[in-house]
Amino acid sequence: MKNIRLLVMIEAAFFAAFAMILDFLPSIKLSPAISISFAMVPIFILAFRRGMLAGILAGFLWGLLQVMLGDAYYLTPLQFFIEYFIAFASVGFAGLLSSIIQKSFEKGYKKTALAWVVAATFVGSIARYFWHFLAGVIFWGESAPEGTSPLVYSFIANGTTFVGAFVFCAIVLAVILASAPRLVQAETLMTKKQVKKAS
Repeated sequence: MKNIRLLVMIEAAFFAAFAMILDFLPSIKLSPAISISFAMVPIFILAFRRGMLAGILAGFLWGLLQVMLGDAYYLTPLQFFIEYFIAFASVGFAGLLSSIIQKSFEKGYKKTALAWVVAATFVGSIARYFWHFLAGVIFWGESAPEGTSPLVYSFIANGTTFVGAFVFCAIVLAVILASAPRLVQAETLMTKKQVKKAS
């Protein structure tokens, strides 16, 4: 069990680093407040592969790397914590559907598996951008154009980013996993026989 936990932690660090590398690539910039990329893809793959908790850990580590190496924007400690730790970690909620994705691939139901991949990508994406939306309403109201409420401005900016990132990531994941489903197939728990032998 310790070896499995260590392996999961190593994978989380690796996929977080991979996400950070993808984040350095040019993104689709629609405005200063709207930027669309597929950097969440590695976090999604780990969440499908190892489950929600591993995905949350990888997302948290990615947020930490953003603070250390990326373009982190700081207004208040609470805003900082919400947007770079809670929001990034929330991508891991895609792992809620990891079991059904893995089982569908194992049984050869590729179309069903890919449909669940898209659904899980939606879950992880909306979980992340909910927090960015909330932070936008509370902390970034001054950035809204004159006459536009912070609620509407944050909804448009983060809603557009959410939809773009979700669609972009869903397409990339569908292409990758259609040809390499083994990426999300990993042993997460020891069987009863293995546990007895280990004990």
